[in-house]
Amino acid sequence: MPAKVRAAVIGAGWYAAQNHIPTLAARDDVVLDGVSRLGANELTLVRDHFGFAFASEDYREVLSRKPDVVVVASPHHLHFEHARAAIEVGAHVLCEKPMTLDPEEAWELARLAQQHDRHLLIANGYNYLPQVNVLAERVASGAIGEIEHAVVSFISATRDVFEGHRGLRQWETAMFRPDRGTWQDPSRGGGFAYGQLSHALSLLLYVTGLAPRSIAGHVFGRDGIDLANSGSLALANGAVVSLSGAAAMPQGNRALMRLYLAGSEGMATADFDMDHASIRHADGTVDMLPLEEGDWVYNCKGPVNALVELAQGRGQNRSSGISGAQSVSIISGLLSSARSGGALQRVRGAL
Repeated sequence: MPAKVRAAVIGAGWYAAQNHIPTLAARDDVVLDGVSRLGANELTLVRDHFGFAFASEDYREVLSRKPDVVVVASPHHLHFEHARAAIEVGAHVLCEKPMTLDPEEAWELARLAQQHDRHLLIANGYNYLPQVNVLAERVASGAIGEIEHAVVSFISATRDVFEGHRGLRQWETAMFRPDRGTWQDPSRGGGFAYGQLSHALSLLLYVTGLAPRSIAGHVFGRDGIDLANSGSLALANGAVVSLSGAAAMPQGNRALMRLYLAGSEGMATADFDMDHASIRHADGTVDMLPLEEGDWVYNCKGPVNALVELAQGRGQNRSSGISGAQSVSIISGLLSSARSGGALQRVRGAL
């Protein structure tokens, strides 16, 4: 059996209590060592419910115990501070998306992880769903030739997250309900681009293996909160990407995620909301990826399990800190472009 991994969680809010901590707790090779969040009563609740060995409102006390892995699920604007501190004490880190709000901070985290020889993952669950790694491997092996064009679009049921008071229906039965400011304050990363478009970007970057170069974008929003985004993105090899997303899906419906890649020798299609993926070759043949109904229903267990396995010296990082920094750079460029009437923005693509 692999060595036991001592895990800590910083920011034990609604999603950590719903996904990250239960996924860790379900593993026989994980010890729940430390947990941190603000609010003494809430902290006691999560500590006792999941059986953490230690709890503190001060995340530094949790990190002083030198955990092997740390999940950072605090509000967006705190990710840099918390992830940096975790890497510096020697932990492998899973950081919730968006990685940071500032591209330079994101690249600094990627640099620190490399410098300390630590794994840094971003919580982009689509990348870990069945057959997505196979799709990425087929594209990398030249199944469709050189990528020339891509389309990625994501429409999720998040309007009530980014505007209004109701929020998600699932919050009604969750252990905690998030503070509205986390999702509705533009200065703290509220809005669709940071909160949801980051999923589509991570998927695009993982499957294509290409870095971004420049972007021009537009935003639809209300009261400073973006609810829909569109962009024209150029990748490092010159490929052009049509990028879009919106918070428009009614609650109770599966999110629409589509990724289409057009290459010099064929085309790949991935319809995540329909559990369907194909590779169409120039000779007319078509390969279908073996997917069952429900295989591509979104969940975020994959990044948590990958964090543990990477700390044990196995597994695969499909949502690296570098791709997280690239995503933040694209989002920052898209929003800057929108503020300037669609002007082209350069995007940093490498350390």
